[in-house]
Amino acid sequence: MMQQEKFSVLSRIKSFSHAIAGIRQFILHEHNARIHLVATIGVITAGWLFQVTRLEAAALAAVTGLVWVAEIINTCIERLADLITRERRPEIKIIKDLAAGAVLTAAAIAVVAALFIFIPKFI
Repeated sequence: MMQQEKFSVLSRIKSFSHAIAGIRQFILHEHNARIHLVATIGVITAGWLFQVTRLEAAALAAVTGLVWVAEIINTCIERLADLITRERRPEIKIIKDLAAGAVLTAAAIAVVAALFIFIPKFI
């Protein structure tokens, strides 16, 4: 059994800095991250312009966050798969396709939620 290390504020701060570095790398080096960033700015702007309620803002934040999380996990899976092998293998293709499908599903959910919130504001 592994011995658990003692709680340390410094180590917690360090773990946050690693997470922030990962997000920074993601935004700087992944094209899809920049697309999601533009979409997120668009959602925030639309929410502000159409004066969404707090509940609507929370729903938009949740589905937007879901898309970001899915894309980050998809990127991790793709990088790990490429680290395992660069040769074309049907098993790796299925894994990558499933991860990409998760992002597409999250994005579709986000679009549906946004439509429920914004269409009534246009009408």
